[in-house]
Amino acid sequence: MAYQFKFPDVGEGIHEGKIVKWHVKEGDEIKVDDTIAEVETGKAVVEIPSPVSGKILKLDHQEGETINVGEILAEIDAPEGDAAPKEEAPAEDAEPKKEESVGVVGALEKTATGVMKAPSLEMSGAVFGDAPATEAPKTAVKDITKETIEAEKAKSAPKEEPKKEAETKSASTGGGGVNVPKAGLKAVKKYDMFGYIDRIPYDSVRKAVGEHMVKSMFTIPHVTHTDLADVTELVALRAKEKKNAEKQDIKLTFLPFFIKAAIQALMKHPTLNAELNEEEGQIIVKKYYNIGIAVDTEHGLMVPVIKGADKKSVLDIAKEIVELADKAHNKKLNPMDMKGGTFTITNIGSAQSGWFATPVINYPQAAILGTGWIQDMVVPVDGKPQVRKMLPLSLSFDHRVLDGAEAALFTKTVKETLEDPGLMLIEEK
Repeated sequence: MAYQFKFPDVGEGIHEGKIVKWHVKEGDEIKVDDTIAEVETGKAVVEIPSPVSGKILKLDHQEGETINVGEILAEIDAPEGDAAPKEEAPAEDAEPKKEESVGVVGALEKTATGVMKAPSLEMSGAVFGDAPATEAPKTAVKDITKETIEAEKAKSAPKEEPKKEAETKSASTGGGGVNVPKAGLKAVKKYDMFGYIDRIPYDSVRKAVGEHMVKSMFTIPHVTHTDLADVTELVALRAKEKKNAEKQDIKLTFLPFFIKAAIQALMKHPTLNAELNEEEGQIIVKKYYNIGIAVDTEHGLMVPVIKGADKKSVLDIAKEIVELADKAHNKKLNPMDMKGGTFTITNIGSAQSGWFATPVINYPQAAILGTGWIQDMVVPVDGKPQVRKMLPLSLSFDHRVLDGAEAALFTKTVKETLEDPGLMLIEEK
């Protein structure tokens, strides 16, 4: 019996993925939970397991191609007892039965080996297409890195003869020759009429970031308030504590101090630690402090969240920042690492360039703080010019949730806390 295994909903708003590598080929015999393919989504590279046993009849996509949720990934000749029965069409007058879709990632739990594993799935029509909402075999999804992929490719890739380039013929245009493929062949044009070009894939991660940014900008009326903080004393404190942190194998940057200062300000101005629920007509103020940190990776922008940051010391936060950033760069973040944020900080100054910015709010949060590049400036101190270390601050906020006066007071509190770093307790360990 032919079973059409459709690319499942892996959760977290992911609608598509790119097939990185097939683990099977047509004609292979597989068992339940055998890995069929590695697929790169907007969050990580995951292994897609088979929900049934049987023989691979057809693979419907090539490596490198994009597949949408609900499209057929593979067709499997499964024994009648193993394949899920087809869903009966409801009568015209019958009220359609509501089915709850469960993503492959779903509610993740860690196994003893540390591999992320999903609980058993419901094979709902929304996930697997023609299967009814009956209990399915247990499956697992594993987060893997690109290094793993390359290593596996080197081991298992069959030796192939180099493919001949598609024959093309030249057609003259006003701007020079253009490659025109013969019928049935595709040619990738490496230049346009003005010169040579590079084509960079708009991959799943970049697309997910882009969609989130567009939603934020077209939903939230952004306003940005700026200020300057004199962090001369903070720079000296960080230099002192950096040596203590190194003894504990902790990399201490300025970001943990920025997080602590932001939390002090959020406690005094709670509407910035909130989100607007338009459907319910409510501004939801959070009484906990989960701070998102924007991490610029080669795969795209990731925003992991430091949960309960108000209960952690500067050194605790510093250690967690390194761990989360490392996971982000290696695509090992799981969905829970990026959920639950109440406020976000983007440390623009880490690039050591520029001053102020207009950071985009991490929807549906109410605000985001951008911290710039600390530079020497001549400023008046007690009526006399002095060279001080100055930090630019850029606060973008949702003007539906709060007004400019409160945004200014919030930024002032951040500034005052950073200028008096003794307000931020560092726990010695």
